Parts: sequence; structure tokens; C-alpha cells
Amino acid sequence: MARCPSAQSRIAILIPCHNEEKTIASVVRDFRSELPHAEIYVYDNNSTDRTVEEARRAGALIRFERRQGKGNVVRSMFREVEADVYVLVDGDGTYPPESVHDLIAPVLEDEADMVIGSRLHAQSESRFNPINRMGNRLFLLLLNTVFRVQLTDLLSGYRAFSRRFVKGLPLLSRGFEIETELTVKGLERGYRVMEVPVDLSPRPEGSSSKIRIFRDGMLIFNTIFALLRDYKPMTAFGMAGLILVLAGLLPGAVVVEEFISTGYIQRVPSAILAVGLVLSGLIVAFVGLILHTIARRFQELDRQLQGISEAIHGDRGGDDRGVDV
Repeated sequence: MARCPSAQSRIAILIPCHNEEKTIASVVRDFRSELPHAEIYVYDNNSTDRTVEEARRAGALIRFERRQGKGNVVRSMFREVEADVYVLVDGDGTYPPESVHDLIAPVLEDEADMVIGSRLHAQSESRFNPINRMGNRLFLLLLNTVFRVQLTDLLSGYRAFSRRFVKGLPLLSRGFEIETELTVKGLERGYRVMEVPVDLSPRPEGSSSKIRIFRDGMLIFNTIFALLRDYKPMTAFGMAGLILVLAGLLPGAVVVEEFISTGYIQRVPSAILAVGLVLSGLIVAFVGLILHTIARRFQELDRQLQGISEAIHGDRGGDDRGVDV
């Protein structure tokens, strides 16, 4: 791939920040060196240190988001910034700026709408926290099974997007679960998603992660479940219903065996429990079927609206998305 993007394409580097005074200046300078014509935006999220001063001194455009949380910052970035290609990167200095060319090339060539910089790719050499690696792989197993894809990094904060992705994707997350929402909704809405390997570096000395493993892990899990409930209701409720039915078969098998042997049912509580669990499972599965039918209709409507929106923007702006790299 070529290393220099066409001057016709507007590229925006989006850097959400909260207390990153030790690294933000070098991140801005490094991306300026890689993409001299790009606009670099630093969105400060209530920092209490010198993040803003350091970013401004390095030449970044400063914006503010007072609602706390990375998801709130990303939503503001996507709403306010105008560009053809967007690069989202953390301000902690752990992602390699030189890999930005690999991320934006598929977007510039109109081959992808979202390119994820995978830290867990087979070709990556990342220094990764073992607990974070385990959590990432656990969430990936669920995602890849449900959506039948082969992604390797669900939670990467280093991504490139097309304009139609940024302006056409409704986002609701407020915190670190935003990467999960970007991935799941991108897949569900039919956007082209790719991965390229990137190497994750350790944080510089004196810099600390804002992620809280248990709290943010629960938020990510809740986000995945909520998105499955909304976009894959048959899968979510069907799995829950199947678990309930199987749980009901355990005490039910004991009751049936007793009845066959003696002709009587003496374990009445077990029988009631078995019937209750099986009926609950069937009801949950039936609810999933109804919601699946409703969701399919809304997805068809959403795809039609998405096509109309792309056609309108195409007529206004011309077909300038497939710019050569």
C-alpha cells in the first residue's frame, strides 16, 4: 500500500483524552508527522492536569466534552467533525502512529467502512495485560459465534472509519463499551469491517489506565447482551429459553423415572419446578420469536433508509469516496 493519501481526501485524527498530559503531545506530533495534511482533534473529557495545554502546544485542535465517558466523547466527535476518513486513537501513546497508513488505505480505496487495528492479530507483537487478553477473547468468542465472523480484537481503540459509517451509525454508549457497540452495530447494519495487525506498546512510566476491569467488563457484557437483545432477539432469547428448558429437564427426569418405577409422583416440588422451568423456557423462546419478527421488519426499514441517505449524500457530494491512495 502507498504511504501517502491523496490530498483530495479530508482526514481527521480523533483523540479522546482524560488526563493524558504525559503522552498527548507526542501522540499529536507523531500523527502530524505521518499525516501532515490531516486535521488532528483532541477532545478533552474533564481533564484535571495539563492535557489541554500540551495538546494545544503540539498543534492539535481542541474541543471539549463535559459529559464524562469515552462513549460520550466519541458521539460528539462523530457528530461535530467533518471529514472523508476518520481515525480514532487513544491519547495514551500505546498505539503505533506509523500503522495509520494501513488503517486508512482500505477506507480510501472504498474497500472497508471500518478498519480495526487488532492488537491480538497473529501478526501482532503486543504487550498485553493477561487479564485484559482473557476478557477480550471471551467477548470475542460470543461475538464471533453469534455473527459468524472471525474478528480477533473487539476492544481496540485504534480504528479508521468512512464518512458514511460515522454519519450513519446511531450510538448510545457512554463509556468504554463504545468499541463493542461500534463493532456489533457495524456488523449488524452491513458495513464492511476489516482488521489490520498493530503492535500495542506499554504505557509510559507515570501514565495509568482509566479502565476498571470488573466495572468496565460488566458494562461491556451488558452492552453485548443489550445489542443481541435488540438486533439478534431470537439468538438471545432462544439461548435463554434453551437453558431454562434444559434446567427443567434435570428435576423432570427424576420425577419421570420415579413415576415409571412406582406409578406415583412423590416428589411434587421437583415436578412443579420442572414444569415451571420448561414452560418458562418455552415462553421466553416464543417471545424471542415474536421480537425477531418485529426486528426483521425494522431492519428492512433501516436498510431502506440507509440506502436513501447514501443516495442523497452521493448526489450532493459526488462520488469521491474511492480516492486512490
